[in-house]
Amino acid sequence: MTLRSAPLRLLTLLLIVAFASGCGKFFKDKDADEGQPVEQLYEKAHTSMTNGNWSAAEATFKRLVAQYPYGPYTEQALVETAYAQYKSGKHDDAISSIDRFIRTYPTHRNTSYMYYLRGLTNSSRDTVFLQQVWSLDASRRDLATPLQAFNDFSIVADRYPNSRYAQDARKRMRGLRDMFARHELDTAIYYLRRTAFVAAADRAKFLLETYPQSQYQNDAVAVLAVAYTGLGNETLATDAKRVLQQNQPEHPYLTGKWPDYPSNWRKLNPFAGEKSALDND
Repeated sequence: MTLRSAPLRLLTLLLIVAFASGCGKFFKDKDADEGQPVEQLYEKAHTSMTNGNWSAAEATFKRLVAQYPYGPYTEQALVETAYAQYKSGKHDDAISSIDRFIRTYPTHRNTSYMYYLRGLTNSSRDTVFLQQVWSLDASRRDLATPLQAFNDFSIVADRYPNSRYAQDARKRMRGLRDMFARHELDTAIYYLRRTAFVAAADRAKFLLETYPQSQYQNDAVAVLAVAYTGLGNETLATDAKRVLQQNQPEHPYLTGKWPDYPSNWRKLNPFAGEKSALDND
């Protein structure tokens, strides 16, 4: 080894040592939760939840479950993980976590809550973005996830009628039923506008039979009145008008102001947004 190469070798050695020290510090910081007691991990994650830091809470709860796969803290951490995922908008991850918990602990005291949380997740999967960002009517979109949400809430109401979530589950079921009824009604009015009176009457009857006492039952009767008039069946049309007069005498159909179809010009305006014939403005 020459005298000239000695300083270069020394410099290289120092750089390697410094890099190794830096990497060691990096990995030490990254695994700061490694080996922490389960109580401390849970408290740290719970604090993140309280502060609304859902991503940090999820990461810490997952660390807890990985280090302590059994025990009451672990079971609660699984529940909290699903909730953190739901709150942060990770709906697919939340559903996966919920389903895993239900399969693993079918008789757990929190199982009713997990069905309830699955209902909340499914009911907000698409509708939050549609309604809050674009102000779109969720009833006019794919109803697959709202239908699944309805089934989830139904499980809570039927299997766990005395749970703390049953009352709210029933309330949410009523709201979803109104959404489904509005979907049927919008379809019926679509057929009315195209003078497909038989199809419109069938949709209205389906609404009345499937979603009795919904928010839109009187509108469905009005559809029947319009459809039967269009078909020339004055007897059935008169019956529908009479029922509507008894149940909602102020209904706009009875004054000739319903349905209020959106204008064709509105369809040409890309910024006008959606307007149903059910909307008043």
